[in-house]
Amino acid sequence: MIKTYALVGTGYRGLWSYCEPIVKEYSDVARLAAVCDINPLRARLVGEYLKADIPAYTDFDLMLREVRPDVVIVTTKDCAHETYICRALEAGCDVISEKPITTDEDMLAHILETEKRTGHKVTVTFNCRFMDFYVKIKELVSSGLLGKVLSVHYEWLLDTSHGADYFRRWHSIRANSGSLMIHKCTHHFDLLNWFLDDEPVKVNAFGTRRFYGDDRRPHGERCLNCQYKRDCEFYQDIDTEDGGRLRMLYKDCESADGYIRDRCLFSNVIDIEDSVSVNIKYAGGAVVSYSLTAHSPYECMKIVLNGEKGRLECDTALGKETIRFYDRDGQCVNFDRSHVKQRPGGHGGSDPALRDRLFRGYAEDPLCQMADTRAGAMSVGIGIAANISMREDRAVRLDEFLGGFYPELK
Repeated sequence: MIKTYALVGTGYRGLWSYCEPIVKEYSDVARLAAVCDINPLRARLVGEYLKADIPAYTDFDLMLREVRPDVVIVTTKDCAHETYICRALEAGCDVISEKPITTDEDMLAHILETEKRTGHKVTVTFNCRFMDFYVKIKELVSSGLLGKVLSVHYEWLLDTSHGADYFRRWHSIRANSGSLMIHKCTHHFDLLNWFLDDEPVKVNAFGTRRFYGDDRRPHGERCLNCQYKRDCEFYQDIDTEDGGRLRMLYKDCESADGYIRDRCLFSNVIDIEDSVSVNIKYAGGAVVSYSLTAHSPYECMKIVLNGEKGRLECDTALGKETIRFYDRDGQCVNFDRSHVKQRPGGHGGSDPALRDRLFRGYAEDPLCQMADTRAGAMSVGIGIAANISMREDRAVRLDEFLGGFYPELK
């Protein structure tokens, strides 16, 4: 049976991670019945780009009434997820939501209540669970190699290409994204929850912004017409970047909503942290130290899991995947990754793998790679708690805002 899908939020992720694959790869099991965006130019662009008859709406409720899709895919700004998720559930649709599921505790509560009341399902997409490197770590931890995990040291470095880009876009405004603690780190926190097969109960966090924003250097509003662009190492040419995709999707559509995709990284409107340190306590007793740096000279994930039987050290420094296990006898086992070839497709082949599960279904899920609202809530819950902790200068228990839904956290 072919399911019908409607998508809201026709930005980069919406168009190329969902709309195009549905039309070109999954037409035997899925039909893209309509798209919706507050920007009418971008909404219409989907059908034009794909050379397909795809109705474009700016009124989400009208789309639901006229199209009556089986499933709604939500790829809007993070702060709008709750609105569209809940309206879709109320209309009798299941929902696929991009991470994060939402950005604060009140909107999260509304989603959880609406899902429970309507009986319809929300799936949260965490493509990192399908990346070969993280799958291998999950398999090793699940095998009992470490025994019980006692503590974790976890560091995520974003370089001044990837990391910087968040500070050009809507993500750099806290009201839109909830900060990187929500938008970006929900990936990292979900991996942590997934590796440990456990749930967080208490968070303490410190954060600062020391690199981007705050008019730290003379600058214009945007790269496109900035008088300093010839000498700026962060200059982005929106006309040619990514083969012209940014120009087509954003610059050519900005007259409808005023969204500037190449805003200066040093603008004083930026109000999120670029460096954060978080401590997390888990229900099973594990304690975690996590840090995010969004202005590193190089990109890398480093995680160390200390267990009863030894220590697992994993990192992606300098583009190389390294996994080593040190046992209690001083022996080291190197899980060689040099022969592993990156799979084709977005995010190291994880996007196609995730889409196959979403659109073709699955009979088994031995590693629990598909995430529901509880997984979405627990990952974003760490970020929400971290934001409260930084704002109120205190440790925060997740049961303060999730206890009514998950009393076992108390």
